[in-house]
Amino acid sequence: MEKKSVAGGLVVLVCFLIAAVEGYDIQAFGVAAPKMVPELGLNPAQQGWAASAAMIGLVMGAFAGGWLADRTGRKPVLVGSVAMFGIFSLVTAAALSYDALLWARFATGLGFGGAMPNLIAVAVEIAKPDRRAATVAAMFCGMPVGGATSALIARVAGDGLDWRTIFIAGGVVPLVLIPVIVLLLPETRPAHDPAADRNLVRALFAGRRAAPTVLIWAAFMLTLVVLYLALNWLPTLVVDKGHPPAQGFAAAMAFNIAGVVGSLLVGGVTDRLGWRWPLAAVYVALAAAMAGLAAAATPFAILALSAAAGFLVMGAQFSLYAVAPMLYPVHLRGAGAGAAVAVGRLGSIAGPLIAGELRNAGFSPSQVFLTMTPVAVAAAVILLALARTARPAA
Repeated sequence: MEKKSVAGGLVVLVCFLIAAVEGYDIQAFGVAAPKMVPELGLNPAQQGWAASAAMIGLVMGAFAGGWLADRTGRKPVLVGSVAMFGIFSLVTAAALSYDALLWARFATGLGFGGAMPNLIAVAVEIAKPDRRAATVAAMFCGMPVGGATSALIARVAGDGLDWRTIFIAGGVVPLVLIPVIVLLLPETRPAHDPAADRNLVRALFAGRRAAPTVLIWAAFMLTLVVLYLALNWLPTLVVDKGHPPAQGFAAAMAFNIAGVVGSLLVGGVTDRLGWRWPLAAVYVALAAAMAGLAAAATPFAILALSAAAGFLVMGAQFSLYAVAPMLYPVHLRGAGAGAAVAVGRLGSIAGPLIAGELRNAGFSPSQVFLTMTPVAVAAAVILLALARTARPAA
């Protein structure tokens, strides 16, 4: 039993590291933006599209990665995915034009997408039933740790840091991590059952799963609108409020560090109390935090409310990761989780684009933050509806 626990801990650690390098790269775009945007001559709409290109790739990669892993195994898909986002992070650092940046971010996102549903499936499959949310949260809190690392590097290095260096680091680390994945990560794919129905459409919509599928997708999308708007635009919006770039980096770091704490605490609470009411309350609190961030003017208030928003939105998102795969049969868990990640990621595409278009239309930073309040309230309502219709498959 002790040996099994140690092995499980190593698997969580490996997956935590994979999530950390993903989180680093995703946050790196927002951290690099204040210097990257003027150097490449991007307008706000182009910045929004460049930020969303990785998420468009992630949508495609998540569908393909989850489906492929249920057939070939999670480990080879993870290795290939990590290699892909490592290589194209380096290509991002070499971009000299808007078009080159756009395609590099898209390819990086394909790698992200291939990895994410498999991390979710691995977490659910190695965890005890009463520890699933906490295990997923422990694994995926690597994402805000990576994001905070990106912001911390930028803050410590100061104005002399070349934005390209941020992406070089984000490309080298995943490539170094590949041998660790090969050596330590076991294959967790369920044994092949010739009689199992592997039709993805039926897995998602048959057996009274249609309503839960649509609702979990909607919850993912709305959560990710808020999360990725903040991840990609928080430093820029803080600077546009009249604060120095260092304050924007500090807000991003506070958002991510608090997100780690929120991931673990919210995951633990949902394991103990169920996810219906705790997550609904988290979304209502998130709406209040975004409204507060819109009104914040002092550095202390901006840091405190950025931290509150990170705590709440990441706590909610990573708990949803634990909920999603349990709605589907075990032999289609990777594909089901991949579909939820992929469709939900439409929100991560929309978030940066919404911010870019609102800024282009003349909205102030405060008004951009305020638009996220009704989004969080809608997510709370959807969560309550999901709880009434969900029938876990395992």
